[in-house]
Amino acid sequence: MTRREMLKNCAAGFGNLALLSLLTEQGGTTEAIGQPIASRIPHFAPKAKRIIFLFMFGGPSAHDLFLHKPLLERDHGKPNPIPEPRIVFARTGQLMKSPWQVKQHGQSGAWVGELLPEIASVADELCFLKGMHGTNPEHGAAALMTHTGSSQFVRPSMGSWVSYGLGTENQNLPSFITICPNIGGGASQNYSSAFLPTAHHGTPLGTAQMDNVAEAQFPFLDNPKISRSVQEQQLELLQKWQRSQLEQAGPNQLLEGRIKSFELAFRMQTEAPSVVDISSESQATRKLYGLDDKPTRNFGLRCLLARRFIERGVRFVQVTHGENNKWDHHENLQKDLPISCREIDKPVAGLIKDLKARGLLDETLVLWGGEFGRTAAVELDRSGDPGRDHNPNGYTMFLAGGGVTPGVSYGQTDEYGYYAIKDKIHIHDLHATILHLMGLDHQQLTYRYQGRDFRLTDVHGNVVHDIIA
Repeated sequence: MTRREMLKNCAAGFGNLALLSLLTEQGGTTEAIGQPIASRIPHFAPKAKRIIFLFMFGGPSAHDLFLHKPLLERDHGKPNPIPEPRIVFARTGQLMKSPWQVKQHGQSGAWVGELLPEIASVADELCFLKGMHGTNPEHGAAALMTHTGSSQFVRPSMGSWVSYGLGTENQNLPSFITICPNIGGGASQNYSSAFLPTAHHGTPLGTAQMDNVAEAQFPFLDNPKISRSVQEQQLELLQKWQRSQLEQAGPNQLLEGRIKSFELAFRMQTEAPSVVDISSESQATRKLYGLDDKPTRNFGLRCLLARRFIERGVRFVQVTHGENNKWDHHENLQKDLPISCREIDKPVAGLIKDLKARGLLDETLVLWGGEFGRTAAVELDRSGDPGRDHNPNGYTMFLAGGGVTPGVSYGQTDEYGYYAIKDKIHIHDLHATILHLMGLDHQQLTYRYQGRDFRLTDVHGNVVHDIIA
């Protein structure tokens, strides 16, 4: 053995001893070593055990869905008196009230638009965040900020951080699954593990552009040309080579991640098909999610699959809606927004009702929203009927279950719904709060990379304790 080899091997040995000590101090177990998605102990008692993120790509208009702004109705057609920010996506003109009525619903009196009657029926289960705000008015950058906490750099996604912190409750399935992710607006970076171990990368099921979600399959899961016994022998050989490589060259995260992905794919062959197969679901459940109606069938199946995955122990499930910019209504708002709402209204409400009926809502955090909202004023330089421009300065998202206070609206925008002005929540604050609900301290959940400690909230973020039950 050369001096260089001796120092390298000794350093790795001391590092492993330090890692074991660190895991013990943080409440971890030795099983986590070599099993990157093994279930881990949270920092403190969690309110929620799993997350379903319903991402509406394109920027839903809160003015037409959740906001009651009498002054906007009064001043419809007048010049916008609110100074615009220095950076805007496009020019806007006169104020535009909503073409639809927004009314109060439930005992909570939550404001929900007439385009979302099914979501209105579960208003008392929802916690509306009406003071959301960001900085970037461009789809891709804002989507990255929503998913990763950064609009400029490649960073691990929210689901990857949750997977890294807590692992999965089922070793035969990934800890992070993304159902029908969009191929634009950040694309795979929205579910990337970036510099975290590759086992925490989101596993995609289909794409948002699929016309028939029932045909969605996990890629490269099965090899019909090779029997399971032969695949098992191949895995044993790969593991033997890996051990030999580690003995000679020391730890190799990329190699270990690749081997673990092979092992997981092998185990998924037995369990994943049964999760995707919904033939055992009752007719009542299918109707609840809207599978019996063409407009709602596609997204309804995505929501139903999300419920089935979290039932099997998947920690984080991301469901995307917004193919072909269905929420990006720069023009033709009156024609196109009802189509988008019709597709998601019944499935989202059905998911919440189903989770509650099965006793899963208390431990499952549901998050609904897009990367930003829309302006109160009409966008100019468009050939179609009026629409609204991008607005990251004040928008609405909502939460349900998972330890949040139901039936409340937290935060407020100005009298025209342009800027968040009271109880503002930045995406860093939302991320900090989500991790807190999962039993994770966002300041302690770190990963050292290139000489510094990284976290989902970077150097920002405050837990919004006011919305926690």
